[in-house]
Amino acid sequence: MTGLSYTSITSLDGYFVDSSGRFDWAEPDREVHAFVNDLVRPIGTYLCGRRLYEVMAVWDTIDPAGDSPPEIRDFATVWQAADKIVFSRTMAEVTGARTRLERQFDPNAVRQLVETADAPVTVGGAELAAAAFGAGLVEEIHQFVNPVIVGGGRRWLPDDLRIDLDLVDERRFRNGVVYLRYGVRRP
Repeated sequence: MTGLSYTSITSLDGYFVDSSGRFDWAEPDREVHAFVNDLVRPIGTYLCGRRLYEVMAVWDTIDPAGDSPPEIRDFATVWQAADKIVFSRTMAEVTGARTRLERQFDPNAVRQLVETADAPVTVGGAELAAAAFGAGLVEEIHQFVNPVIVGGGRRWLPDDLRIDLDLVDERRFRNGVVYLRYGVRRP
């Protein structure tokens, strides 16, 4: 089993978007972006909620051979090479290559996908991640803590969740971002 991971870029007070729905404060600089690219490069499948997919769909339109900065082109290559499964009851269709739409989150189907996958699987989007946490599927958590307090918005972790963790890795970046990697401690 390769394990299901959850990664988020957050504010210090635990939000991934602020109360205005903005996340411009979370845009990674070149150093952080290059690190994220290397972190997600092995991922074979992204499990996305609707909102996250709508934000990430732009990466399907970026030409990896174009004139964007190198870290942008690199992430576009990584994103376009992976499979995406979007969980939404409201979307009519998905448009990206290697992308399929599922109407509901089935923990048993996701468990089987993760257990049989040849490459790591990651979940993104707070509501979808909450379902994965609730089903006991998440094995690893990656958090990029930004040096900003936004005072409200959408929390990156669900309330009423108790999971013991082991710190596996950490890194500080020049811009003040701190990367934390935790493994879920199993009894």
